[in-house]
Amino acid sequence: MNLLIDLLRHGETECGGGLRGSIDDALTALGWEQMHATASQLPRWDRLVSSPLQRCRLFAEALAQSSGAPLSIEADLQELHFGEWEGRSPADLMLTHEQQLGQFWADPYAYTPPGGEPVAEFAARVFGALDRLQARFDGERVLLVTHGGVIRLLSAFARGLPREQLLQVVVGHGECVHLQRNTEGHLCLV
Repeated sequence: MNLLIDLLRHGETECGGGLRGSIDDALTALGWEQMHATASQLPRWDRLVSSPLQRCRLFAEALAQSSGAPLSIEADLQELHFGEWEGRSPADLMLTHEQQLGQFWADPYAYTPPGGEPVAEFAARVFGALDRLQARFDGERVLLVTHGGVIRLLSAFARGLPREQLLQVVVGHGECVHLQRNTEGHLCLV
């Protein structure tokens, strides 16, 4: 069987852009609008799964209530933890950590921000979450309300991109990516 996955990125947050990581900031009114606009265009799903961070979870809870679909919270679908870079913008980091930011952008698997989560560990936890979802919900359509990094990772994997191109995948606020995963773990864009 196959698991159909709609990956919905959270909308704009109160603290703005930059590397949000594990910072638990809320959505702005525009962020809510972005997510509602996208969700209203999606095919019907069987269930919702969300990151526990409020920028994802609060919208998923409201959507579950209005749609009647069951909701699960999955901690392993949280964003990459950026360590000392959390809350900072790339423009700001260019002023203080230009070389390190360049290394991270060139190959995020090879360079980890100071105190941050290695991308290989991030990937392992995200794919572990997908394995559990596949085991529980195979044959269903699942809406995952999550973060840009999670969506970039899964999209890059589905496209067969080399690991160095992970950060070249662009995912806007409130954007949705559609994937299919078979029981062998193969992901493809649909």
